[in-house]
Amino acid sequence: MISLLAFLLLADFRFVILGDRTGDTRSGVYEEVWKETAADHPAFVINAGDTIQGGDDASADREWRSVKRILAPYSAIPFYLTPGNHDIWSELSERLFAKYAGRQPHYSFDREQVHFTILDNSRDEEFSAAELAFLEADLEAHKSQPLKFIVSHRPSWLVRILLRNPQDPVHLLAKKYGVQYVISGHVHLMIHASFEGVEYFSMPSAGGHLRGTEKYEDGWFFAHTLVEVDNAGTHFHIKEIKPAARVTTPADWGPSGLLHH
Repeated sequence: MISLLAFLLLADFRFVILGDRTGDTRSGVYEEVWKETAADHPAFVINAGDTIQGGDDASADREWRSVKRILAPYSAIPFYLTPGNHDIWSELSERLFAKYAGRQPHYSFDREQVHFTILDNSRDEEFSAAELAFLEADLEAHKSQPLKFIVSHRPSWLVRILLRNPQDPVHLLAKKYGVQYVISGHVHLMIHASFEGVEYFSMPSAGGHLRGTEKYEDGWFFAHTLVEVDNAGTHFHIKEIKPAARVTTPADWGPSGLLHH
């Protein structure tokens, strides 16, 4: 838990979380997501993986350069990338991710009193022992930070958390080190679950195709999520793209879509 004093020491800032761009990209959506993201004036943007379509070493560099052109108007906004299965599938694609992301596949950073740990499960459904060791070492080194986020592409925690299984390895570390938020993408679906003081999110798509019913109330929609950090806490605004532009909070969502509709 965060003490009142720790919250009073938090600087006010805002950032944006994006879901997947790819996985059969819907034309024009990612561009609109970034336009609306920039209008919120975030201090930085972090994504949950799948920035290129990938899968082919021969075209990967060209795809990254194409994304770079899309993002050129927003180059003043720091962008922290998470590696997805469409981003890394081979040794070459891993090197290209590091080149264009400017960081290794797993890393961490701080913003004021908030710590972010970005994990790499791009090539595995579960976290490897090495990845969990990195997570624990990173959280131990930054345990004094009052607010903590864990971000990965695949929601490796999903089934165990929805079944309320306290033995999920990420959940055990999140509880041990006071992590409040665990963020993932991959499924292009808005899911929210709270378990033993930890909030879990699967982020809605930022351009990757919609699946299932494709209905908003079931969690299928394109969006960006604005997160505001201030002395009163951490506030999530899940902002569907125009023209509908519906705005919700995590309290509106559960594992199976909108809680009341």
